[in-house]
Formats: sequence, structure tokens, C-alpha cells
Amino acid sequence: MPLIFVPKSQLLWVRVAALVCTCAAFSVAAHGANLRNDFMADWSIFCWAFGFAVTLLVLLVEMFGLQVRAPVSWTNFPVAVAAYAALLCLSASILFPIWFVRNQPYNQDRSYRVASTVFSCLATLAYVVEVSLTKARPGEVTGYMATAPGLLKVCETTVACVIFIMVSDNVPYNHHGALEWCIAVYCICFILSMGVVVMCVGECTGYLPVPFPKFLSAYGLLAVAMYLSATILWPVFQFNKSQHRSSRTPQVTAVAVLTAVNFLLYLADLAHSARLVFVSV
Repeated sequence: MPLIFVPKSQLLWVRVAALVCTCAAFSVAAHGANLRNDFMADWSIFCWAFGFAVTLLVLLVEMFGLQVRAPVSWTNFPVAVAAYAALLCLSASILFPIWFVRNQPYNQDRSYRVASTVFSCLATLAYVVEVSLTKARPGEVTGYMATAPGLLKVCETTVACVIFIMVSDNVPYNHHGALEWCIAVYCICFILSMGVVVMCVGECTGYLPVPFPKFLSAYGLLAVAMYLSATILWPVFQFNKSQHRSSRTPQVTAVAVLTAVNFLLYLADLAHSARLVFVSV
């Protein structure tokens, strides 16, 4: 008997819209945007391809009813990947036009790039709607990744990824130990936050030697202290008047802003984790 796939929910149509928009974004960019071999082009294509791949996976699993056989927590996985896709597409929607549309001559290449940007914005909107439909409601028993602290973990790791992208574009940081400490802060906090996401999605939180809520509070306090130091040290030593003015100042400034943003995210995460009544992971 053939399988009949009947749309049953608003969530399905939102996912289909995200699937179409991400596919269109990277297809148009790859076909006619004439992108140079650039780290930002690779990042944008990755963002759109990631969203397309994870959305297709979620649709196929739910279409064939394989949730119970999935090796991950299905209360955590769809909302986590949707949140990541939303933030990644958002970053591509901002950075791609800055690198490849702004100050470019009006020609066919620019038209393709504008089209990719439009599809990227539409995909971002679709993922935001999906997250809003699947996130936890007050009093609802759900997975950790659907709660505010879980979604904050996604934001923290995504912002850290963008910081890494900016730093990789020849941003100097090895001329002072304080700047190397900032890089260590970004790496350590990213690994810990991603570890929490992986444990929740993989249902491995029970293997911790301490209760998960206490681990979250201790780790959150450590991350806040580390990011506070990076928020102060990065601009102080990067914008030191004794240093020569760098042609990479926009990236350096972007890292300083993103560091402050992540500090605020970790601070909000700590506040939530400290008072979170853990119901279900």
C-alpha cells in the first residue's frame, strides 16, 4: 500500500517553506552568484546547506514515523536544529550581503546574490516561526532544548562560531597574552555549551557525576566570569593606541561586539539555570 503523506499541521508547512528557501538560497548562490573562494562564501553556503539537510531529515523521520527509533531525544532534536538553522541563516542573511552585495556593481552576479539574500531572510523567518511553535509553554513538560536555557545554549554556540569566523579572517591576537586568553575563553565556553546541547539531544545527562541542574549553574557561573574578562580584555588590547591601525578593524570590532553579546547571553542563561525547576530532559 503506498504511503500517503497528508499535511496535518501548521508546523509541517513552516518546515516545507524553510526547506524550499534554504535550497533556493544555496542553489542560486552556487549557480550564478560567481562567488570568489572566500571564507564568507563558504560560511553562507554551509548555513543554508545545514538548514536544508536538518529540515529534510526531520521531515523524513516524522513522515515515516521513525521518532521512536531515532538515536536521539526527539523532544530536543527538532527544536535544537531549528534554532541553529534560524541563527545560522540569520548570520548568512547579514554577512552575505555585506561581503557580496554592498558596493558591488549592478550586474547579473549582483542580482543572483540579492536573490540568495532574500531567500536566506525568508528561511530565517520560517525557522523563527518553527521555533516559536515548538518551544516550551509555561507549565508544559518538554525537553530541555525547548526551554529558554536550552535555546540560549544554541545562541551562545552560534555566536561563538561567528566569532571564530571573524577571528579566522587574519584578525591578530597573538601579540599579547590577554588576547590569547580571550581566544581560549571562546573555545572553552563553546566546547562546554556544545557539550550540554549534545548531552541533552543524546539523552546523556544522567551520566554526569553531579545533578544536571547543579552542573548547569556551576558551568554558567564559570562562563559568565570568563566572558566578562574577555569582554573587557579584547577591546582594551585590540584598540590599544600603541598598536598600528589594522585593515581588519571591522572584524576586530565585530568580535568585541559579539563577545559582549555572548556575555549577556551567558548572564541570562545563568539567571534562568539558577531558578530552573528541571522537569524533563
